[in-house]
Amino acid sequence: MTKLDRLIADLCPNGVEFVKLGKIAVRTKGTPITAAQMKTLDKPNAPVKIFAGGKTVAYFDYADLPEKDVKTFPSVIVKSRGVIEFEYYDKPFSHKNEMWSYHSERENVDIKYLYYFLKTQENKLREKATSMGAFPQIAIPDTEQLQIPLPPLPVQQEIVRILDIFTELTAELTAELSARRVQYSYYRDDLLNLGQNVERVNLGDIATIRTGLNPRQFFKLNTGSDAPNYYVTIREIHNNRVVFSEKTDRINDEALRLCNNRAKLEVGDVLFSGTATIGETAVITETPTNWSIKEGVYVLKLFGERLLPRFLMYTFTTSKMKDLYKRKAEGGTVKSIPMKEMLKIQIPLPSLTEQERIVGILDRFDKLTTDIAEGLPAEITARKKQYEYYRDRLLSFEGVK
Repeated sequence: MTKLDRLIADLCPNGVEFVKLGKIAVRTKGTPITAAQMKTLDKPNAPVKIFAGGKTVAYFDYADLPEKDVKTFPSVIVKSRGVIEFEYYDKPFSHKNEMWSYHSERENVDIKYLYYFLKTQENKLREKATSMGAFPQIAIPDTEQLQIPLPPLPVQQEIVRILDIFTELTAELTAELSARRVQYSYYRDDLLNLGQNVERVNLGDIATIRTGLNPRQFFKLNTGSDAPNYYVTIREIHNNRVVFSEKTDRINDEALRLCNNRAKLEVGDVLFSGTATIGETAVITETPTNWSIKEGVYVLKLFGERLLPRFLMYTFTTSKMKDLYKRKAEGGTVKSIPMKEMLKIQIPLPSLTEQERIVGILDRFDKLTTDIAEGLPAEITARKKQYEYYRDRLLSFEGVK
């Protein structure tokens, strides 16, 4: 029998009382602030965190907000529009006034216990929010009326202790993944920082550029799993690879022929995402018999023997190049880098021996990072599922008999 089992058996053997959230927690209002004000007043090292919808936050000084709008007690923040979710925070904060938050002044209530229980209610509230219209939204009564199981305080605290362990482990794994990616980026940029003594040429001097087709203009996209061929968009190009998944669109043989007539994909071509998420790259290593690409995915075809495809691929992924893409990108909400601008980009051209040396190092580093990058997310996903499983089990109580 675990410590939690003993506590439940000793302190609530006949079940647990259920109480409406509005009866045991104090609801607090936000502050009237616009998105423009949040952006203008944001100070990265300021002490007060301001929450808006989704992951949007800003940091303010105390003087930037009315004193009554700054909360200094541990609370559960209700994100009530767009992405419906709860967030726990125990430092000075405020939030936009269409949101609200809860804290408790009762000695028999652990606010973090309330947070963990409310996380089990998110899916139910999201379903309700979606049914309210095109933009998901919940109202104050939706949370005020939630029935909360309220075991004795020692039981609440033991549940919080257990779930905190799962949360901390997931955070450590996520930090490890982030650190490995930063380390890889540093060494890649350092290896490809070749100085001013290396010859540089315009991309157009060593490569031609093509792209794929847009289905709305040329063919009807078949998203059914029975279609035999993959239709590669920007989302399939990441970590220097073309990755197919269940979400990859499918096309029939006639659509594949139309795409290939324009793209003419071959082994050794370098793929480049030229719109939306600009700068994702991959080298084609096997003859693409059952896939082709969408318009906006560029195909760089090298001519001559002066540049290795994988050297070009790694060059495209450096921080310096990514800054260049941002400056050259055009368009409104979804930006693109024009093909004519791509051909003007300056590419370093060291000797083939030096290119092979750099590619060899980065290939080994890339494999190591990819192994970690694939292993750690799988571990993180497993830990999240484990956390959710135990959270739901630990917070499933029978009412008082």
